[in-house]
Amino acid sequence: MYGSGTLAASGKNTGFGSRMFVYEVVGLGQNGVTDQLNYPIRESGSFHITVPYERMNQEMRRITRLGGKIVSIKPLNADNANNSQEVKATSKTESQQTTENNKSKSMTEAKSKKGKKDVPVNTYKPKQPLIGRCIENEELVQEGGIGIVRHVNLDISDSDLRYLEGQSIGIIPPGEDENGKPHKLRLYSIASTRHGDKGDDNTVALCVRELVYQHPETGETVYGVCSSYLCHLEPGAEVQITGPVGKNMLLPDDPNATIIMMATGTGIAPYRAYLWRMFREQHEDYKFNGFAWLIFGVPKTPNILYKEDLEELQEKYPDNFRLTYALSREQKNAEGEKMYIQNRVAEHSGELWELMQKENTHTYICGLKGMEDGIDEVMAAEADKHGVDWSEFQRQMKKAKRWHVETY
Repeated sequence: MYGSGTLAASGKNTGFGSRMFVYEVVGLGQNGVTDQLNYPIRESGSFHITVPYERMNQEMRRITRLGGKIVSIKPLNADNANNSQEVKATSKTESQQTTENNKSKSMTEAKSKKGKKDVPVNTYKPKQPLIGRCIENEELVQEGGIGIVRHVNLDISDSDLRYLEGQSIGIIPPGEDENGKPHKLRLYSIASTRHGDKGDDNTVALCVRELVYQHPETGETVYGVCSSYLCHLEPGAEVQITGPVGKNMLLPDDPNATIIMMATGTGIAPYRAYLWRMFREQHEDYKFNGFAWLIFGVPKTPNILYKEDLEELQEKYPDNFRLTYALSREQKNAEGEKMYIQNRVAEHSGELWELMQKENTHTYICGLKGMEDGIDEVMAAEADKHGVDWSEFQRQMKKAKRWHVETY
């Protein structure tokens, strides 16, 4: 494809910034993703897209992601333009295309020569953050639930921020701390797929619980600086964003993998991204045919975040997705005590152990750090039944990058 630096540089010298260009594109077919585009797609042949200069690079990336190929670019007033302004697409071998994609920070689905995923990291840093904008802020806890948890969707259009499922972004809250210095950033797991909730690569979503606690000495109610800021953010407000960061929680590319997900509370965030990519989005290069199992722990039914969406996926894909709740204030474990996530893991430890024996099974733990010891204890007991040392088995899974933990 085209080098973005070349086009950007030409804009400075020719005044292209205020002009429109026409892309002639081939290779796109109608599917679930292209259905959402604002221009018609033919089953075969070429079609034309009118693009303003400032969105040229972004549109190139999207066309490439959808499997299309740009065969020419012309100014909209092509009749009055010099013929030399037409840019012809040159054919490239597969290896040449891969190399070029790896050089682009935005082409997050590219592969390096070693076959590793090209993971975007720290595109935006604290000294030069991206200024995004809140476009949605919705409550996720239903009536009768505990606390405040919001789904916050941020506009990142016209930026270079690209991310993968399982990564996090930083948010810098406005104002200063008690020492008169700007607040430090806080990291939040991304709750949307790489294409955003609207499927246009222009948004990033977060799942944020407002931190509220009593000061241990004064008894005063204290609100988390950044979580309260995000939970009460008004649509249209600007937000300082850094990142993305993180490589440990990435979703494997294998569409036949088994994905075990254990979460408490807002630990559901990366799993929402995984599940939306597996089942809601349809991609020619990724069609999930494996098995995903979510074990989700929350206090009460109204606290089940994204409940309707999760249960809809379970109903629609019963052979590929299993959903198990642990409701600590509503359900009892075998001893008649509160049902925590480690209790649910204990109930299904045999099945989980069997799944973990497969080389393409990935296990994820996200949420409160306190659940880690309980899960380890349960799985150690199950491993012992099979004459296996859990610590060693877990170490081998970590080495194979099949054991992923992000707790707080």
